[in-house]
Amino acid sequence: QAVVDFERLGEHAAAFQGHDVGFCCLGTTRAKAGADGFVRVDRDYVLQAAELARAGGCKHFVLMSSRGANAQSRFLYLRVKGEVENLVQAVGFDRCTIVRPAVLLCKRQESRPAEWITQKFLGVVAWVVPTAYSVPVEMVARAMVACVLQPGQGKVQVLENRAIHELGKA
Repeated sequence: QAVVDFERLGEHAAAFQGHDVGFCCLGTTRAKAGADGFVRVDRDYVLQAAELARAGGCKHFVLMSSRGANAQSRFLYLRVKGEVENLVQAVGFDRCTIVRPAVLLCKRQESRPAEWITQKFLGVVAWVVPTAYSVPVEMVARAMVACVLQPGQGKVQVLENRAIHELGKA
């Protein structure tokens, strides 16, 4: 494990050397970092990490994105997620897997009351329609690993919430 300073990520290029697969789950919230900080973390840092990984020999990059990601969206969150998907694909990995989960079901250390209420509601909905609106983070992690272990399905593969559930059970 290497600790890096994302403001000086280029100085940590050695940490990105010699890995066949890269996993990126980096992200923050607009509430925590402000609009500019959100863009810097969720787009700029992610892109720079992808570029360093590719330069270091990474062949398969797995990017955690979001359901609804779209570079043309009017919503900052979805627009930035769509932009970074496009930018990472352009880096030129042999394989790029984009994982687009819906609402992540997890326990958080910081207090997010609205998210807590949403998670409780979606947790109940998940009993009826498990793949519709949410996914446990453990299942996302299993799906990310499983997609690497399977033969490639093209240069770019996008896993939407239902596919995440299916792979996460494998």
